[in-house]
Amino acid sequence: MEPILVYITVADRAEADKIAAALVNEKLAACANICDGVNSLFHWQGRIDSAQETLCVLKSVRGKFAALNKRVLELHSYDTPCVVALPIIDGNPDFMAWIAESCA
Repeated sequence: MEPILVYITVADRAEADKIAAALVNEKLAACANICDGVNSLFHWQGRIDSAQETLCVLKSVRGKFAALNKRVLELHSYDTPCVVALPIIDGNPDFMAWIAESCA
């Protein structure tokens, strides 16, 4: 299984906790790191906007991304949430095996 990192921004810590718990409990992600206090600046509906958000970085596998993304869209409060997968090109072999095992 090809390991990936999934980058998601959410409105606040409570939403991050809810989404992360669902994804880990459902074995769509092996782990979630949650970082509060992210300052975001972005284009939205024809203007520049900003927000305080919470960042989730998930460890998962590429084969689970479609289901993971679908589940995030069900749980997320935003109309167009940021949910992107990034390849892990190399890493600790034992850690990489743990990701695959945890998502199996």
